[in-house]
Amino acid sequence: MNTNQKIAKVHLTSRFRQLLVAILSVSFGISMYIAMNSFMAGVNNIQTEITFTSMSHIKIYNDLSEDITPIISKPKDSNTILMVNNARNIQYTQGIKNADAIKNELLNLPEINGVALQLNEKVFIRNGVSNTSASLSGIETVNENKLFETAKYIVEGNLSELDKRSDGIILGVGLAQTIGVKTGNTISVSTSEGISKTFKIIGLLESGSKVTDKTSALISIQTARQLFSKNKSYATDVLVNTYDYNNAKTVAEKVRKLTDYKVESWQEGNDQLVSSSLLRDVLAIAVSLTILIVAGFGIYNIMNMTVNEKIKEIAILKAMGFNGKDVIEIFLTQSVAIGLIGGFVGLFLGNVIVQMLDIVPFKIASQNTLPVVYNLKDYVFAFSFGAIITLIAGYLPSRKASKVDPVEILRG
Repeated sequence: MNTNQKIAKVHLTSRFRQLLVAILSVSFGISMYIAMNSFMAGVNNIQTEITFTSMSHIKIYNDLSEDITPIISKPKDSNTILMVNNARNIQYTQGIKNADAIKNELLNLPEINGVALQLNEKVFIRNGVSNTSASLSGIETVNENKLFETAKYIVEGNLSELDKRSDGIILGVGLAQTIGVKTGNTISVSTSEGISKTFKIIGLLESGSKVTDKTSALISIQTARQLFSKNKSYATDVLVNTYDYNNAKTVAEKVRKLTDYKVESWQEGNDQLVSSSLLRDVLAIAVSLTILIVAGFGIYNIMNMTVNEKIKEIAILKAMGFNGKDVIEIFLTQSVAIGLIGGFVGLFLGNVIVQMLDIVPFKIASQNTLPVVYNLKDYVFAFSFGAIITLIAGYLPSRKASKVDPVEILRG
């Protein structure tokens, strides 16, 4: 330890309270940055998990064309007036009749993680005098589970039982409560074409989304095709998951070259979801960086006060032969020491806060505690940014101290 570092040590230890406040300022900023970003990342992850519980990264379906083809060509004669009122685009076919062929083609793309077919229709579900509308989904249980981990959200019964029982149905928890049924009861399902069939409830689904749980009902896709009198390759939706859901838009462009049906990535169909996720990230980073910068101002004030209080000592040091660089080294050593000690304490406190949040009971989706993410990148960034802010906050007063004229100070 050289002379400058020994002087810096004396300055730090002679005012313990100031040292403690400075260290706590840095620690508070870093710990809050880590806690907020870990929590917001957890919230975003759980939001994504809930979203992709029932929504695929890419959806292929049969939709009306946006272009309305004129039923009568424009007259060539300029004296003839053509008037067509209320022109409509008529859909001659519904659903996707060759869904299996499309699925096989999609599975050859290297970016695609899984494909599942669904047959979705609106139905009426009746239990005695209680009846309600519901969204009935005929699903491929194995592929569905691969895409959405549906089995994880089955709170009673077993998803694979749908393949074994043609009269088996799984209801959302909210839907079962609405019509007053439980596992083992029978219900009547009626289609819009007047076809009715009796099903036995073999399980209950709780996805974490109240809207989904109050309206969804699952049967096997083979049973759904029989119920709605469709061919063995019919589906209303081809659902596709990619290895990286952020890459869904790019993969959707490749899929459009394989089929004439409507191809939609989750970003294109959910602008609000993308915007709200982005806003949460921006808000968390803005607030946590503000905390770190405010902590930096606190250190600047403390170092500035130290320079003013020790102005005569600085003058004496310069009169004894210490130059401006020595003075800068003395005060920068102090700020670096505060930054390092505060940084390590902040990392420890931040990790403690995140662990405490991780055990706070809070039921959401598949989690029973508040959602948090332990991200090493947040810890490294918080420590680095805190150290840089501390260095800048210490350099400005030290530069001022290095310019002190000892003659003027000692004369008073």
